[in-house]
Amino acid sequence: MPKLEIMFSENFFDLVLNFGDDWKVTNVELNTKKMEVDVYVEYQPYDKTIVNIYDSAPLRRWRHLDTMQYKTFINCRLPRVKDEFGKVTTLKAPWADTYQRHTYLFERLAIDILKGTKNQTKTAEILRCGFNVINKIIHSSVNRGLALRPKNFAYKHLSIDEKSFKKGHKYVTVLSSPIAGLVIDVAEDRNTESCKELLTKAISKENLSKVETVSMDMWKPYMNTVNSILPDSKIVHDRFHLVQYLNKAIDAVRRREVKQHELLKNSRYAFLKNPENLTEKQRIKFEEISNANYEISRAWRIKENFRAIFGCSSLIEASGLIIKWLTFVSNTNIKEMTKVSQIFKNHLPGVINAMIESFSNAMAERLNGKIQEVKSTGRGYRKFENFRSAILFFHGGLSLYPLSSQ
Repeated sequence: MPKLEIMFSENFFDLVLNFGDDWKVTNVELNTKKMEVDVYVEYQPYDKTIVNIYDSAPLRRWRHLDTMQYKTFINCRLPRVKDEFGKVTTLKAPWADTYQRHTYLFERLAIDILKGTKNQTKTAEILRCGFNVINKIIHSSVNRGLALRPKNFAYKHLSIDEKSFKKGHKYVTVLSSPIAGLVIDVAEDRNTESCKELLTKAISKENLSKVETVSMDMWKPYMNTVNSILPDSKIVHDRFHLVQYLNKAIDAVRRREVKQHELLKNSRYAFLKNPENLTEKQRIKFEEISNANYEISRAWRIKENFRAIFGCSSLIEASGLIIKWLTFVSNTNIKEMTKVSQIFKNHLPGVINAMIESFSNAMAERLNGKIQEVKSTGRGYRKFENFRSAILFFHGGLSLYPLSSQ
């Protein structure tokens, strides 16, 4: 017998597949042109008196792990058995879930490759399968992971953030745990109804009262929902978005002044970056503009004074410093900064809470960056369901692997 035929023999696959004593490899077909191996398995119970076999289901084919460079498939006509009441059911294959067309081990490999590539198309290319196969694996593994996630976990701190997922102002709402650094769940849209559904679905009724703080932007539907569903929790307007408001105002000042001052051309990033992140060229530009004492310089100092308030030790300290800051901004008469300070004044409790809480949406923003990576790597998502599953697959902290492969 040629060595290749010995390698792809029934005994070889019986040994390496090891589906159990009742499942036997009866035939192996090798197609060298397609570079495929078809392994045929039959149900041959040791004691046939225990199982009342009625007939066999149609032949099915499952994708398995490759054998060397050959794509390998398991083929079987699953037996149908009749119980004492005459009901006929199909026996479950030990190598795959009931409705799947790939084995547990193939799914586990696909999950490992997905974790490495973070790209469904690339994973499909590596495994030499269709994109839809990988997409189904993502959905099924996420559903499995969500089902296994503890239902009675009490979150003390939550973050709610929005994320665009396609053109046309289409958004999703992301609920995350800033302490655990994982996404709890994702809802379509960013309105009151979607936020309410997200909170009540992701957190058990008895644990809603245990939520102490919720970090979020100043988006009214989120605030209204939290006040309604979590009335005992504190709203914390996350620091990232607060500074983002100020940065946008600074840029607006720059765009207004650049029409009058040539020095302000090409200076945008010199005032939006943190000083320690400036390039040498940007640092020189920043110092030149600062010495000229334009309004943009004063606007930048307003932002830095605000950032200096972060980390207050008490509510009284934070309240006093914020009130002083609001007064200072009002006296500068810089209209763009005054507008932002009025927004902060209208949301004063949440802004003050941001000054004293030991955490903010920093972890949520890191997750937001990772979600953006998921979106960019996947080149956008047309369907919300696909975007949600991808987010939870990579950043939901879920147990993804099929149980029978662990």
